[in-house]
Amino acid sequence: MRPCVAVIGGGISGLAAAHRLTELDASLDVVLLESRGQLGGVLETANEQGFLVEGAADSFLTTPTAAVDLCHRLGLDAELMGTAKTCRTAFVLSGERLLPVPVGFHLMAPSRMWPLIKSPILSWRGKLRAGLECLLPARRTDGDESVQSFVCRRFGKELFERLVQPLVSGIYTGDPQRLSIEATFPRFRQMERAHGSMLRAMLRQPKSQEASSGARYGQFATLRGGMTTLVNALAERLPPGAVQLDSPVSALQPLDRGRWQLEIGGGCPRFMQVEGVIHAAPAHQGAKLLQDVDAELAEELHGIEYASCAVVGLGYRREQIGHPLNGFGLVVPLVEQRMILSCSFSSIKYPGRAPEDAVLMRVFIGGDCQSGLMRLSRDELIAVAEKEVAELLQVRGEPVLRKIFKHRQAMPQYHVGHRERIARIGECLRRFPSLAFAGSALHGVGLPSCIQSGETAAAQVARQLAVDGAKQGDSIAQLLR
Repeated sequence: MRPCVAVIGGGISGLAAAHRLTELDASLDVVLLESRGQLGGVLETANEQGFLVEGAADSFLTTPTAAVDLCHRLGLDAELMGTAKTCRTAFVLSGERLLPVPVGFHLMAPSRMWPLIKSPILSWRGKLRAGLECLLPARRTDGDESVQSFVCRRFGKELFERLVQPLVSGIYTGDPQRLSIEATFPRFRQMERAHGSMLRAMLRQPKSQEASSGARYGQFATLRGGMTTLVNALAERLPPGAVQLDSPVSALQPLDRGRWQLEIGGGCPRFMQVEGVIHAAPAHQGAKLLQDVDAELAEELHGIEYASCAVVGLGYRREQIGHPLNGFGLVVPLVEQRMILSCSFSSIKYPGRAPEDAVLMRVFIGGDCQSGLMRLSRDELIAVAEKEVAELLQVRGEPVLRKIFKHRQAMPQYHVGHRERIARIGECLRRFPSLAFAGSALHGVGLPSCIQSGETAAAQVARQLAVDGAKQGDSIAQLLR
């Protein structure tokens, strides 16, 4: 019989794992078990009234290259497209005004000082405190700390509240007071260690010709038909019958010789025995499955918290909007006490996402710092998005499109100590060589990190099955002598 590997979870990590298994070893049977009736996890693309609305990520970094490499292998080269070459900036709400993030300011630190000095986002006291960063000694202890603690220690409270917090929360929908600097932005901590100052490190870097702010937009790409294009391409590459929808795994039990038994479904469950398992669903689901198998591993998985958020797509006629929309979006600091995290000008960033003379926006609500908003109904969340956008962007009249995606317990939070937790999970998994974990809960929430985690898990399980197969072949050979 051909060895079989079960992949639990049909999000991008599980799809990448299943696809990689077929690439690595054509002799394997691969089964992808998805609890819902559709693949993709949080990735979902809606095409309505000429608007192309993404339910979660609308792009991915080209470095690291895992996502781009996968697109190449799937033959999606013609679908790849970069961001628009103009308007590569973001706005931040400051009082009643939307001000551009200073050119060269990327997430936590400036690579150019003059734009930060000229910007009215910070007071002169805040600018002076930020400039003193180059005179402060580096932290000598190696322990982890929160993003808030790190930035306030280096640059002061004002720069953190006015620039870093809204930019970071836009990525992780998290609370920087709890997010780990080592797990989220380790390169900035490495800069401090290597140069003694983040300012000195940033200013010594080669200057990019790209006059962007907030993010390095030149390093982002997307697919013309939306993220569902990638989901569908992966599913089509899997063997017939490999994908099993509406198949929640309710129990996982280790057997002899590294094999596993899966219980699938509820009232009248069916059972499946496999040689390997890749768990690519949220960590808290893995904790439930492994509670009776390895309590220590289950406890570590359960300790990874998740946040919920909503993405509201709003389509307007361009003439309805008073703001020039000369950027890719806006972020809102918590100190402004608004009800949204950010708003992306999707059709400005990626042309072709709205009809001619129309604009598509995506508004983000909720997250770890405003979790109470997720108790609102879908209609109430849409109303919140409309009200906030109307006030911030001088919008007149009703939107021509409304679309909402609610993601409950979907964003893993890399709290202080996350890297140590992941190391402990790795040690626990050594006890189960034919079991691997993949997904956003581990080493990164972006699309490339999720794809890489799935492909790494596939390689690990394929190697283990090859070792087990060789041992079994040796045993059979000895019996036949």
